Amino acid sequence: QVQLVESGGGLVQAGGSLRLSCAASGRTFSSYRMGWFRRAPGKEREFVAAISWSDRNTYYADSVKGRFTVSRDNAKNTLYLQMNSLKTEETGVYFCAAETKSVSWGPDRDKDYDYWGQGTQGTVSP
Repeated sequence: QVQLVESGGGLVQAGGSLRLSCAASGRTFSSYRMGWFRRAPGKEREFVAAISWSDRNTYYADSVKGRFTVSRDNAKNTLYLQMNSLKTEETGVYFCAAETKSVSWGPDRDKDYDYWGQGTQGTVSP
């Protein structure tokens, strides 16, 4: 069983920054592929960013490229998402997710992830 706990959400003005963290349980965090997803009000959950076992491979939604950075600290069992130049439409609940079975993985496919956190709210005001 893997537990994921997000933190770092809050209220920020457009153009500002937030840094999200996701603390993971388990002794094999370094073997998990990790992702960030967002659910905006009234919308389906959507892919934001993902990272492979090491941090050599990262993946981003087109809309966040150049502004968001996903990273991980395997020694601390923690995943991060640095979000800069935030836009009002990026308001939503941000979830981290883990793929732990080492099977075929599409970074942007939510069905490929087998554990999810409870989410943290990020609100971007005009």
